[in-house]
Amino acid sequence: MSKLSLLDLGFFIAETEASPKHVGGLLIFKRPAKSTAAFAKNLYEEYLQGTSVKPPFNRTINFTFKPMPIWEDAAKVDLSQHVFFHKLPKGKNDRHALYEFVSRLHTPMLDRSRPLWAVHVIDGLDDGRFALYQKMHHAYADGVTMARWTAEGLSESPEQMDITPVWTLKHGGYGAKRAKASQELLQSTLKEVTGNGRRFLGIGRLAAMLFLESVNLTKNAIALPFVSSAKTPLTGQVTSGRQLATASVSMERVNKIRASTRSTLNHIALTCLDGALRRYLQDLGIELRRPITIQMPVNLRKEGEKTAGNKIGIIQVELSPPTDDPYVRLRNIGYSLRNVRTMVDSVAPEAIESYTIITGLVAQIAELLKMSNKMPPMGNTLVSNVPGPKNYLYIKGARMEEMHPISTLPPSNLLNITLFSYAGDLFFGLIATDELPHLEKLGEYVGAAFTELEASVRDARS
Repeated sequence: MSKLSLLDLGFFIAETEASPKHVGGLLIFKRPAKSTAAFAKNLYEEYLQGTSVKPPFNRTINFTFKPMPIWEDAAKVDLSQHVFFHKLPKGKNDRHALYEFVSRLHTPMLDRSRPLWAVHVIDGLDDGRFALYQKMHHAYADGVTMARWTAEGLSESPEQMDITPVWTLKHGGYGAKRAKASQELLQSTLKEVTGNGRRFLGIGRLAAMLFLESVNLTKNAIALPFVSSAKTPLTGQVTSGRQLATASVSMERVNKIRASTRSTLNHIALTCLDGALRRYLQDLGIELRRPITIQMPVNLRKEGEKTAGNKIGIIQVELSPPTDDPYVRLRNIGYSLRNVRTMVDSVAPEAIESYTIITGLVAQIAELLKMSNKMPPMGNTLVSNVPGPKNYLYIKGARMEEMHPISTLPPSNLLNITLFSYAGDLFFGLIATDELPHLEKLGEYVGAAFTELEASVRDARS
């Protein structure tokens, strides 16, 4: 039994039927050579044998008669309520059909009376492929931790025939030490926000930086939340119903631009997203005169730290002012991200965590009062970057060819974008409400923006 941190608790408080707070991933595999058509069904049946369920996959949330909710171990985990098999029919088994099916699986909340996770084996894809769609509540862990757990449940060798379902593995950060740490962490709301000197001084520094920027005494030193007044389809009251789109670019192409421009992966990815979002909005008749502002999670863990739960902050980042030159856009975004890095390094992680809680609370109150269509959003969208394995992973000899992240929607944002690098490719996972028009076009525009950036960099260097 253990308590939640305030950040983990926030995911439950913010959760509604229209805005569930689970995150997921779509893993696409190629059946091994000489395998039978029953490969995926056999995998599903083998999964059902993994009955030794370890934390956090055996934990339920208990809100009953408690001043604060707690995690409790379930007496028994019925895998038939967590592991499922589906087969797409012929003629409706292409990528578009897969994305539609996964979007429907991603829409409903997880049942709080049971452990908050599910795995779906999806068979019947073209050319001997099958997929795994998995989701778990965000209060279990953040994206970096979830990616690590997913990799631990797979194999680095195609020769490995034994499987170790992710829910049967011991995960660092859970158990008695986790419970003790959580109890020490969550003494009271006041202590969470201002309970020590580093947190208090950090909040004061952040407040001063925000004030100086708001009165124009600094320029782009920090991005301000709740300042976007432009009405776009990207923001508003979050509604139920989800849709998924993806894009991908080879890391070889990314690394060539990195080397020639001395940029980071984030610089390049955000440059492509900035260009794609502007083109997408132009299709809808919207021309933004100011930079697009994104919310960006930052990892607050120390190097090598592998604790469970969430340890992230969310800050605002201004992308590029309007420009038709992708190379100029890259330079503008590089400047903006350097300012963000300076800001993050100059304050304590506890202060950024508190800032995240405070700004998120304001946005969530607006969401619950159904005012998100009237007040400015924290940003135009949320973009996160989760590093993944550099080499191919396998399950019973089946190679995982693609891994697409599928996140949750923050208050007032109808679109969330997650970057994920895996086995030589950079994947863009786009999840949105089903009210956002032509999401697949935005995915196409990401690829087009990257090609335009390559050409612009060549011209600038020639």
